[in-house]
Amino acid sequence: MSDFGMTGDELEQMYQEVILEASKHPHGKESFAPDMASEASGDTAGNTTVQATHEYCTPGESHQFNPTCGDEATVHVEVSDEEPHTIKRLVWDGHGCSISQASLSVMVDLVDGKTVDEAMQLEQVFHKLMESRGAGLSDEALEDELGDAVVFQGVSKYPMRIKCALLGWEGLKDSIAKALAAKN
Repeated sequence: MSDFGMTGDELEQMYQEVILEASKHPHGKESFAPDMASEASGDTAGNTTVQATHEYCTPGESHQFNPTCGDEATVHVEVSDEEPHTIKRLVWDGHGCSISQASLSVMVDLVDGKTVDEAMQLEQVFHKLMESRGAGLSDEALEDELGDAVVFQGVSKYPMRIKCALLGWEGLKDSIAKALAAKN
C-alpha cells in the first residue's frame, strides 16, 4: 500500500485517469498568451524552468518555459485588494506535454479562490511531493491537501519530468508576487 491507502496499481490507474482527463479537458485554460519560446531567457542547460520575458506581460502574469522539452505556460492571477488577499481569478495559456498541462489544470482546481497564503502553502507542498522521488509525503495531512495533485507522485521518480509538473506552479508563485507588487 502507498502512504495514502492505495496500492501501486490503484495509484497508477488514478494517475493515468487524472493526467489524461486534465490534459484533454484542462481547467482554467484560456487563449490569451502569444508564443514566447523564442523570447525565453535564462538557463538553457535544462536545469530549471525559465521565466520568459515578454512585452505583453501584465501585473499578475508570468511566462514560464522549460527548455528541456519545450513546455511553456503563461499564468495570470488576479488577487483581491482586501487582506488577506484572495485569488479572484486564475487562468493560464500554453502548450506542452500532458504532464505540464494536467499539472496546470489541477493547480487551478486547487488554488482558485484560496487566499494567497493558502495557495503558497499548496505550492510548497507540491514542491515537496516532487522532491520525494516517488516516496510521497511523510505527512498524510499534506497529501490530503493536494487532492488529485497527489497522483503526480509518480512523476517525481523521473527528474526530467519534474520540471514539466512544476512549470505552472513556478508561474503561479511568480504571478502572485507580481500581482501583489502591483498593489503596493
